[in-house]
Amino acid sequence: MTPRFFLFCAAVLFFSACQQAGSKKEAKQDILKVNTDSTTNPADDFFQYAQGTWIKNNPIPGDQTNWGIGQLVQEELYSRLKTINEEAVKKEAKSGADQQIGDFWFSGMDTVSIEKQGISPLNEELQRINNIKSPQEAMSVASHLHEIGVGVFFGGFVSQDAKKSDRMAYYLYQGGIGLPNRDYYFNNDERTTKVRNAYPGYIATIFTLIGNDSATAKTKAASVISIETKLAKSSRKLEDLRDPYANYNKMAVSQLKNIAPSIEWTKHLEEMGVKGIDSVIVGQPEFYKTLDQIINTENIQTIKDYMAFHLVRNYAPYLSKSFSDANFNFYSKIIRGAQEQKPRWKRVLDAEEDVMGEALGQLFANEYFNEQAKKRYEDIVENVRNAYKFRIEKLDWMTDSTKQKALHKLASIKRKVGYPDKWKDFSTLKIDRGPYVLNVMRGNKWWNDYQMNKLGKPVDRDEWDMTPQTYNAYYNPSNNEIVMPAGIFTVPGYRDEELDDALVYGYAAASTVGHEITHGFDDEGRQFDANGNLQNWWTKKDEEEFTKRAQLLVNQFNDMKPIDTQRINGKATLGENLADLGGILIGLDAFKQTETFKKNEKISGYTPLQRFFLGYALGWMYTIRNEELASRLLTDVHSPAKYRVNGPLPNVPEFYEAFNVKPGNKMYLADSLRVRLW
Repeated sequence: MTPRFFLFCAAVLFFSACQQAGSKKEAKQDILKVNTDSTTNPADDFFQYAQGTWIKNNPIPGDQTNWGIGQLVQEELYSRLKTINEEAVKKEAKSGADQQIGDFWFSGMDTVSIEKQGISPLNEELQRINNIKSPQEAMSVASHLHEIGVGVFFGGFVSQDAKKSDRMAYYLYQGGIGLPNRDYYFNNDERTTKVRNAYPGYIATIFTLIGNDSATAKTKAASVISIETKLAKSSRKLEDLRDPYANYNKMAVSQLKNIAPSIEWTKHLEEMGVKGIDSVIVGQPEFYKTLDQIINTENIQTIKDYMAFHLVRNYAPYLSKSFSDANFNFYSKIIRGAQEQKPRWKRVLDAEEDVMGEALGQLFANEYFNEQAKKRYEDIVENVRNAYKFRIEKLDWMTDSTKQKALHKLASIKRKVGYPDKWKDFSTLKIDRGPYVLNVMRGNKWWNDYQMNKLGKPVDRDEWDMTPQTYNAYYNPSNNEIVMPAGIFTVPGYRDEELDDALVYGYAAASTVGHEITHGFDDEGRQFDANGNLQNWWTKKDEEEFTKRAQLLVNQFNDMKPIDTQRINGKATLGENLADLGGILIGLDAFKQTETFKKNEKISGYTPLQRFFLGYALGWMYTIRNEELASRLLTDVHSPAKYRVNGPLPNVPEFYEAFNVKPGNKMYLADSLRVRLW
C-alpha cells in the first residue's frame, strides 16, 4: 500500500460524449437497451435491471477476478499498446522511447532466458541481505530495498505536505506486511481464516524455491509471520486511516528517536534518498514504536529471512515460471479467486505501465484522444461545476460563512482532462534486453529517485499521477484538482457521436466528473481548503450538521451484506459513497440544462431521465468473484459495484419518478431515512 491523499474513483470504465444521434447511432444497437434485464423490476434491483442481460452473457474469464466495463476498455487498450510495443521492437532503436519500449517488451517476452536465469538476477540483492550482521546494517539494507520498490518494515512516500500544500514532504506510514491489510492477521471469518492459513505455505514455497529444504523453509515462514503479525497488531484499521488529522504527525527528523530510539533515522533516510528536509510526517507513531522493538530485539537471522522473503515476493512476477506461479496461486487465486494467469503479453504490458506508462501514454494520446474530445469533457466539467454551485447556494443547513468558503473552493478546483500538457522525461531510465526483472528493478529505482528529487523544491501542480490510457480518475485535495485521463472516456465499439446526452451525462457527468468534484467536499476532502491545505474552514454548527447527515449514509451501507455475513464498512467507504451520491445529484442537475432533457424525447423506449440513470449504472457494469469481493470488503474504501448503483439511488428523488418506485419496492427508502446533504 502506498498511502496518498488522492481520492480515487475506483476501477472506472469507458465512455465518451456528444449531443447527436444520427444515422451512425441507428446503425448500432443501443448499448443501454441491449444490456437490460426486462424480467427484473428496476424499482426492486436497478443494478440487475440495468445490466442483467450483459452479466448473464458475459461470465468472468478464468484469468480475471472481476469482469466488466473497465476490463472491456482495458482489452481495447491492450490491443493498441501491444501494437505500439511490437512496432518498437522491429525498429531496434538505439535510444529514445522506441528503444526503451522495444527492449522492455523484448526482455519481458523472452521466456527462454527468464527460465534459464531463475533466481540468479536477484543473487546480488539476496547476498546483500545475507551479509547483514547487526540491526543497523539491517536498516541500511532496508533503506536500499525501499529504493528498489520493496517496502520492508514500514511504508514511506513523498507527497505534498497536507498542511502546507506548496511544499513536498516525506511521509512515514505503517506497512511491511505481506497480507492485504492488518485485518487478515486477526479476523476469524471463514474466508479470511482460509487466506491466513494458506500464507505460511506460500512463504515456505518461496524459501524452497531459493534453495532451502522443506523443514528449514517452514521454520523461516513461521519467523516471517511472527514479525508481520507484530507489525499488523500496531497498524490502524482501514476506517481509521481516513482521518487526515489523526494520521498527520509532523516532527523533526531528530525527534524520531522519541518513538524509535534504536533506529538511526538521519542516516537511513539519507540512504533512501530523503534529503534536503529537516522534518517528516509520521502517519501512525505507535507503529514505529513496535518497529523499533522488532529491529532491536528480533534474532538477526529472522530479520534477514523476513527481508529476503519480501524481496523475492515483490519480484516473483518477473522471475521464472515457478516463482511467478507461486505468486499467482496465493495472491490472485487464493485471495482473489482468479482461475488462471493473464497471457504473458498482457502481464508485460501491465509491468510496462508501472515502469514507464507515461511514455506509452504520449503515443496513445496522440492517436486516440484529439483536441475536440478534450474540449468536450472540459465543457462538461464546467456544466457540473455550475450545477454544484447552485446547489450549495440553496443549502438550508449550511451557514453563509461556510457557504462562501465552499463556493470559493469549488471555483478554485483545477481540471485536468485527457492528458498532461508536459510529459515526464524517461531518458535517464536504463532499459535493455537483459534480465526482465532487472528492468523492473531499475524502473522502481528511477521512480524512487524521481520522487525524492521533489523534496525541497516547489510543487509541480501540473504533474499527473495517472497515465492518459488509464480507465480511472482522482481528486487530489492537496492540489484541489480533478484529474480525468483519456482512457476513462472510451466506450468500446462506439464513437463519441454515437452516444446521446442522457447516456453521457449519466456516466461522464455523474459517475466521473461529479463524483470527483464531490470528493472535495466529502468526509475527508472537506477538511482541506481551497489552496489544498489541511485546515478547518467549517463552523462547528456546520460540521455537526454535515456529520449528522452523512451518518445516514454510513447507516445505510452498514446494513448491506454483499456476501455471507460480511457487511460493507459504511465508515471506511463513506467518502466514495458520498461522492457517488453527490455525483448523481449534480450530474443530473447539469443534464437538466441540456436540450436533450428539455425536449424529453424517448430513445429505445426510455425517457431522457431514465437513460441518465441507465447511463450511470453502465459505469458500474461488473461481476466479481466471491473471493475478490470478500477481500475488497476488508481492504477497499469503495463499495462493490452493485452497491454503487443500488446504494445511492434510493436517496435521489428523480429516481422514484423515473422508474415509479413506491412503498413496498426494494429500492424504496422512507423519506425520513434519505440523505439530504447537497
